[in-house]
Amino acid sequence: MDITKLLSISLGAILVNNFILVQFLGICPFMGVSKKMDTAVGMGFAVTFVMALASALCYPVNRLLIALDLEYMQTVAFILVIASLVQLVEMFLKKTIPSLYEALGVYLPLITTNCAVLGVVLLNVQENYNFIESVVYGATGGIGFLLAIVLFASIRERLQFSSEPPKAFEGFPIALITAGLMALCFMGFSGLKVW
Repeated sequence: MDITKLLSISLGAILVNNFILVQFLGICPFMGVSKKMDTAVGMGFAVTFVMALASALCYPVNRLLIALDLEYMQTVAFILVIASLVQLVEMFLKKTIPSLYEALGVYLPLITTNCAVLGVVLLNVQENYNFIESVVYGATGGIGFLLAIVLFASIRERLQFSSEPPKAFEGFPIALITAGLMALCFMGFSGLKVW
């Protein structure tokens, strides 16, 4: 196993090709759950967990589909795996952390259709990653999601306590401008050489 390649995959998933700020996948929970830091952290960890586990479970599912000559069923099979994982996360949070479960609200079941989660497993197939590389890509893609949503939530919380923005920018428009500026900042990593 080449540790340099795993490091390259990790840096690529967290910074260079961040799912939210560079590839623009998973924008719905990013915009919806990032008003408060605690819900953003909870959503970030939930998505990271689901992305890592989905990468681990979809790898053998994909191998089975290839063996059965059913590659055209990949997307459907991957969505079923992701939906099952999200149900497990939802039941876990409901039992152990009911306050976070309530705070995440409708966005928790939306992880099922979060295109970042589906994107990571499809990119694993497209890049032809082996099992370890798939899990590393899924976990670090989730860490990149967590990083982006926590940074965004901290900026949005500070904006609430800042002096009044112009009337036209109050609420959602200032959030979109902030997200755009963050995306520009992350584009600075595009020149980063990952082995």
